[in-house]
Amino acid sequence: MVELLETEYRRVWDRFYDEFTFRPSTSSFKWPAIKEPIASVTWSLAVLDDDPECERLDRLVEQGLKSCMGPSGTLLALDWQHTSYRFAPLGVGGPGQLAWPLSPYPDGDYYIYLSEDFRMGSFGHPWEKSLCLFGQEFLDAASAEVEKLLGQPIRRSGRAVGTA
Repeated sequence: MVELLETEYRRVWDRFYDEFTFRPSTSSFKWPAIKEPIASVTWSLAVLDDDPECERLDRLVEQGLKSCMGPSGTLLALDWQHTSYRFAPLGVGGPGQLAWPLSPYPDGDYYIYLSEDFRMGSFGHPWEKSLCLFGQEFLDAASAEVEKLLGQPIRRSGRAVGTA
């Protein structure tokens, strides 16, 4: 795991702001804070009220990302306005390995896992208390189990569930 240096940190965040139309805000009038991709599902995190359930969510998202990345794949772990990292998901979280940086559960800041090509990842919104998973391959790997834990999604492809 390596910390993103300032130049790369700015480059990655600038690209994220641009590609996802990122609008950080505590105001519900400006949510969702990103333009959620076509292949995305967003859930409320309101049902998670204890640590074992948060840890289960962590494992589900981590397993889904690991299954999509392959042996040499790397991810970005972005913590809004804090240290961010690049890491190989197959090289963390196991016995004798470093823990995953961050958590998909946003604990006071936006927490983002992102593939290097920005095609898949997760976006945790701390004030909406939501988690968006995006990228069809990642959704295929993780969304069914995440839905069992979190219940029905609040949005699919950026559209509120139950609306046309």
